[in-house]
Amino acid sequence: MSNLPELELDLEKLFLPTWAKQSPDTNRYAKYEGRDTNPERGRDDRRGGGGGGGGRRDDRRGPPRRDGGAGGGAGGRPAGGFGGPRRDDRRRDEPREERREAPPLPEIAVSLLPEERGAEALAKQIKLTGRAYALFDIGFLVLKKPERYQVRFDVVKKADGSVVQPLFLCSLDDTLWLSEAEAGTHLLQRHFDTFYQTERVAGEAPKGTYTFVAQCGFSGAILGPPNYHDYQNKLRKLHAERFPRMPFDDFKARVKIVKDEAVVKQWVEESSVKTVFTALNVTETIKFNTREEVEKHFRETHLANLVKPVTSHLINGAAAQQAPSPAIRALVRCEWEQQSHFPLKIVNVLSNQFAGHGLQFFKVNKTVTHAAVARPHYLDLDATPVSDGIKRIIDFINATSKCTRRKLLDALAHATSAAAPAGGDPTAPAEAPATTPEQQAVIADLHWLVHQGHVIEFASGLMETAKKPLPRVEKPARQAPAEAKPAAAVVASEVAPMSAAPAPAPTEVPTIVSAPANIPADATLNPPAAV
Repeated sequence: MSNLPELELDLEKLFLPTWAKQSPDTNRYAKYEGRDTNPERGRDDRRGGGGGGGGRRDDRRGPPRRDGGAGGGAGGRPAGGFGGPRRDDRRRDEPREERREAPPLPEIAVSLLPEERGAEALAKQIKLTGRAYALFDIGFLVLKKPERYQVRFDVVKKADGSVVQPLFLCSLDDTLWLSEAEAGTHLLQRHFDTFYQTERVAGEAPKGTYTFVAQCGFSGAILGPPNYHDYQNKLRKLHAERFPRMPFDDFKARVKIVKDEAVVKQWVEESSVKTVFTALNVTETIKFNTREEVEKHFRETHLANLVKPVTSHLINGAAAQQAPSPAIRALVRCEWEQQSHFPLKIVNVLSNQFAGHGLQFFKVNKTVTHAAVARPHYLDLDATPVSDGIKRIIDFINATSKCTRRKLLDALAHATSAAAPAGGDPTAPAEAPATTPEQQAVIADLHWLVHQGHVIEFASGLMETAKKPLPRVEKPARQAPAEAKPAAAVVASEVAPMSAAPAPAPTEVPTIVSAPANIPADATLNPPAAV
């Protein structure tokens, strides 16, 4: 390698950047002309446009603005940050969009109740498996699907007994409404063919010559010429039926004028056809020429028989979520969200339903309430005679961390090997191993322990034994207040000489006898003579 000096590599120069490989005599700032010192351009020109790389930004973003910067706002950035106008670029006379607040919810009490048949099925499953389930976990499972709960609506009454918000029930499709008028509009929209028959007959074409018509920009419906006598009625009717949530001025602004001859001809043909409505389910044949006449007849004839005020109503969860009334749907949604965070009401109803089916309740670690076939009951092996199988199960569960039924069977019993498939086909699936008599004995003993409350098997599969209850600590009885010493005893203790020897403690409690009332106050009390 020493004979070929041209092949030697300088590793230090090989990994250097390009600017470091240049000669130190090269002046990289030779073409720099300095910063634009024009005071009128201000600070924005120094950040966005100007000398150096600012020229490329100006070419890319367009010509500079009057207020400085290249093709956009201050600092060469696009106006508005994300392509929209900046706050300073708005005209002062432009109306700002006001944030629309959601209307307040009506004062109606809504309750989510677990479906009775579903609660009964859950209770049967808990009894069959013997496992303990947390009530709040069951509450969350109920709320996951609307088929598992029902929704009850109750009106709220004031102190004088009047209803705050009335509730109306449509008997034709079992829907709830906040007013009788809303229910009537719903019936005419959904069940119009049940009460009226619609016929289209030929009529007179509009008189006059029309070269343009108005057309809805959203639906494409042809409204007719703006100077036609029925134009305003069609415009407001289309807005009420198709776009009731949109402001009328915004809807009206999207109406366009069309001068196409084909569209004008289509409107003339549609206006030449007359619509006639025939009343059904009535004794006499009545025909109406306008929709307004039909609505008036419906409200006078059928509405009172189909819509009734109610104080309480119960429907299933799926129907409540798809209620045609927006206010009813909002109430259900609000209650469901509250219960999804903390299903206390669901749990209270579940506990009553489970108690009716014979389930018991207990708390784990004094916090989580569980439902099971039996409450925990401690089994004292020293004081209670049990079989060896029961004792082995209790000892194994106490000695095994996170004990499960599988671990218990594997340790105390053995399963037989699976039988080979008939025909000698090794690819055929093997049959499930048969249960041995040892396993059947362990399962029977475990079933008895679980249903007696000596062993708790949770929904996760973990098992533990019932703990020994702590001894009850009795509260100390209240001590009676100490009686005041007699005045004579107090005086005697005060005048007793300090050098006197202490008197021996009496073996019996002396009895204090009150002096007779006829003894004078200055009399001296002599001790009784010794017997």
